[in-house]
Amino acid sequence: MIEMHFTPTPNGHKVAIALEELELPYATISYDIFEGDHLTPEFGRINPNHKLPAIVDLEPAFGGGPHAVFESGAVLQYLAEKTGRLLPADPRGRSTAIQWLTWQVAGLGPMGGQASHFIRYAPEKLPYAIERYSKEVERLLAVLERRLGEAAYLAGDEYSIADIAVWPGRAAAGLMNIDIEKYPNTHRWFSEIAARPAVKRALGGDKALPAKYAQRQAKLTAAEWSNMFGERMLGAVKA
Repeated sequence: MIEMHFTPTPNGHKVAIALEELELPYATISYDIFEGDHLTPEFGRINPNHKLPAIVDLEPAFGGGPHAVFESGAVLQYLAEKTGRLLPADPRGRSTAIQWLTWQVAGLGPMGGQASHFIRYAPEKLPYAIERYSKEVERLLAVLERRLGEAAYLAGDEYSIADIAVWPGRAAAGLMNIDIEKYPNTHRWFSEIAARPAVKRALGGDKALPAKYAQRQAKLTAAEWSNMFGERMLGAVKA
């Protein structure tokens, strides 16, 4: 059994998709990050960075009791290695998949997150910040478009954790008014993955994106701001 510590963000949906694709038994433990559920000492023992998602493998293959894994890219790689699936078996393909996974967690994800923050959450519009991060997201989408014109999936012919890492960002792109249909290779790839039964399960029911996570112009209370970006978030790691 895997415990999935989850909130319905693109990062959370990555892990849900992987668990559904791998058909691993799991229990969803949901958190409301606006309410600060992720800032407790108990969750800090699972993820000292106090961010979601994270997992706890109650029966890791290497024994020794439950094993916690945080950071979405590390979780995807752990699950792939645990099951021997969603990573190419040949060394070249595996290396390619890990490169694109790293590209997402080090580039597309953080740059998209910063763009989203300044477009959707910042209490005042800062044109320099919006342009800086929006242009970088545009550049990274051009990289993705080129790659998906060369291969069916990011690692080549095989669907992998690299695709799972990148795919949920489509939701964030929509919130930032980025039209994926302008990128035909990416749109083809996105549509094929969206049709997968495991993906539909991972985005449905109690894991669906709620309205307050999908605000184009979010207005947070002082408490919500503190839980998401301010003193309570900072204090959780200093405690």
